[in-house]
Amino acid sequence: MRPRRGAGARPPLTLAVPALLAVAFLLLPLVGILSRTAWGDLGTHLTSPGVTEALKLSLYVSFWALGLSLVLGVPLAWLLARVSFPGKALVRSLVLLPMVLPPTVGGVALLLGFGRRGLLGPWLEDTFGIVLPFHTSGAVVAATFVAMPFLIISLEGTLAGMRLSYEETAGSLGASPVRVFFTVTLPMVAPGLAAGAALTWARALGEFGATITFAGNLPGTTQTLPLQVYLLLQDQPEAATSVSLLLLVIAMAVLVALRGRWTGGTTDRAARPRGHSAPPADEPANGPEATGSGPGVASGPGVAEAAPERWPLHADVTGFTELTLTAEPGTTIAVVGPNGAGKTTLLRALLGLTPRAHARLRLGATDVTALAPHRRGVAWVPQDGALFPHLSALSNTAYGLRAQGVPRAEARRRARLWLDRLGVGHLAHRRPAQLSGGQAQRVALARALAPHPRLLLLDEPLAALDQTTRAHVRHTLRTHLAGFGGVCLLVTHDPVEAVSLADRVLVLEDGRALQDASPAEVTRRPRSPWVARMLGSNALAGTGTGDGTLLLADGGRLVAADPLGEGARALAVIPPEAVSLHLEHPEGSPRNVWHGTVREITAVGSRLRVLVTAEKAPDLVAEITPQAAAELGLADGTPVYTSVKATEVTLVTV
Repeated sequence: MRPRRGAGARPPLTLAVPALLAVAFLLLPLVGILSRTAWGDLGTHLTSPGVTEALKLSLYVSFWALGLSLVLGVPLAWLLARVSFPGKALVRSLVLLPMVLPPTVGGVALLLGFGRRGLLGPWLEDTFGIVLPFHTSGAVVAATFVAMPFLIISLEGTLAGMRLSYEETAGSLGASPVRVFFTVTLPMVAPGLAAGAALTWARALGEFGATITFAGNLPGTTQTLPLQVYLLLQDQPEAATSVSLLLLVIAMAVLVALRGRWTGGTTDRAARPRGHSAPPADEPANGPEATGSGPGVASGPGVAEAAPERWPLHADVTGFTELTLTAEPGTTIAVVGPNGAGKTTLLRALLGLTPRAHARLRLGATDVTALAPHRRGVAWVPQDGALFPHLSALSNTAYGLRAQGVPRAEARRRARLWLDRLGVGHLAHRRPAQLSGGQAQRVALARALAPHPRLLLLDEPLAALDQTTRAHVRHTLRTHLAGFGGVCLLVTHDPVEAVSLADRVLVLEDGRALQDASPAEVTRRPRSPWVARMLGSNALAGTGTGDGTLLLADGGRLVAADPLGEGARALAVIPPEAVSLHLEHPEGSPRNVWHGTVREITAVGSRLRVLVTAEKAPDLVAEITPQAAAELGLADGTPVYTSVKATEVTLVTV
C-alpha cells in the first residue's frame, strides 16, 4: 500500500496488518474459484443445455427486474431526495430492509404477501388470474424485491448532490414539474442512474434465496443461474465452479466499470474546471421537448411584434421578509442590503419557492399567489446562473421558449438573437463547462430574457463579469429594461448597477424595508450604514444630545451644522473626500478632529483611500491624491489626525 502524500513514510503496522488480512480474506474465495476451475472443460460446461437455459432465464428475469425497478424506484428515489413528508425515515428504512434481510426470509415474506394464501395473492388470482409462486413472474418479483434498493439508494444520493437551483430555474422559465424532471433532472443524474441500474441488474442476476423460497426451482420456469449452480454443486462440482466463475466475472465487470460511482454524489458538471475544448454536438433534434402554454410569449429582439403587455406589480410579503411592494410596468428596483438582510428570500418568496416568506403577488390584473412557480411568468437568474450542464448555450436559452410552446426552430432562432445581443452568439454550441464565468452569466441572462416574463428577478447577474464586459452587459440590460413591460428586481452589491440600472433602490435590513427611494435620494441621504458604505461614504450612527452634537454609537462626538434634538437617532453621512488627514493637530475651522492610526491604503482609480482607526473615535475613510499621501509619508501604522468640517456632515434621521 502506498501512503498518501504527507501521511508519513509508511502506514502503522497496527492498521496495515488488519487491512491486508481483510484483503486476503475477501480475495481467497475468489482465488479458490479460479484455482479450481477446469479451464479445459469451461466451454463445455457453459454451453450445456441446462446452463444455457438457466442463463437465458436469468437474463430475462434480471432485465424485467431492472425495468420494474426503474419504473417504481426512480420516482421513489426522487421523493426521498426532494420531498419532506411524515414517515420519511420509515420509508427509507423499508427501502433498505431487503438489503439487510436474509434472502430466505424475504422469500417467506413474499409468500405471505403475494402467495396464493397471502394478503394479496388471492385477490390477484381471483381478479386477474395471476399466480406468482412457481412462475417466472414470481422470480421477477423476487429479484425486484432484493435488487431495487440498490437503484433507489444510488439515485437518491445523486439527487441529493444536485443543486436545487437547476430545477427551480427551469420552473421559473415556465417548465412544468414533469417537464423539469425529464429534461433537467434525469439528464443531470444520468451517471448515478446508470450506476444504480447496473448494480440493480447485477444483483437481480445473482439472486438466489428469495427466488427459490418464493418462486421455487423449476427448470425453464424459475431455475436461474444461481439455482443451477446449487444443483450442479451436488452432482457436477466442476460445472458448478465454471458457472460460478461466469457470475463472478459479470459481477466484477460491473463493479470495475462503475469505479465507485454507485455511491452517488454531485452531478454538477458545470462546476468542473472550465476548458476550451471543441464544442460538442448540440441537443438532438428529437430530444424530449414537451409543449405547453405560458404568459407573455413574444418575439425576440429584432423581430416585429405588437406592443408588449404591461404588468404592474403589487406584492405583500410576510414571514422572514415583511414588506409591501408596488411598482408600475417598466420599473427596475435595485434590492440592496447586508448579507442576511432577506434579499434572496424576497426573490424566492415572489417565485413561491421558500417557506420562510409568503408573497401575495399580483402581476397586472392577475393574482398569481395560488399559481405554481412555473405558471407565474416570473423569470429568475440565480447567483450561480444555474445553466443546465447537459444543454448547449443555445438550447439553454431556448428552454423557456420551448416550455411556453414555441416551436423548436422559432425558439432557437429567438434564442440565437438573444445570445448575439449579449455578445455570446459565437458560443451558442458550447456547453456550460466550456464557458468562462462571465460567458456563462451572460447566457443565463439571455435565457431569462428570451421568454418575455411578466416579472424579472436578477440575483447579482453581473457579479462574475469583468469590468469591460460588465459595462457592455449593463448597457444591453438597460436598453432592454427600458422597453420591458413588467417589473425587474435586481439584487446587487454594486453601487454602479444600483444607480445606473434602477429607478428605485429598496434597502433591506433584517427582512424589513429600511428605505425605498430613488437612487439620487438614497445616494444623498442613505438611511443604512451599510448602504452608505456601499456607496463609498462614511456612515456614523449616533444620538442627539441637545447641545448641537451627536453622541456616536462607537465612541466620540460629532458636530454637525444641522441641529438635532436630544435623544433623536440619526446617521451622519460623511463623503471620504471631506475627511482631511494631518500629521499634527490641525488649526482653524474644523469642528471635528480625532487622533488615529492608518490601517489600510487602497487605490480607487487615480486616488487613494486611507482607512484610519482609533480606540475612542470613529473609524473613517479618507480619499486623497497619491501626491498628498507621499507628502504626508503615509504607511500602515502611521499616526495621523482626521478632521471633518461640520458643514460637510449630512444627518439622516433613522
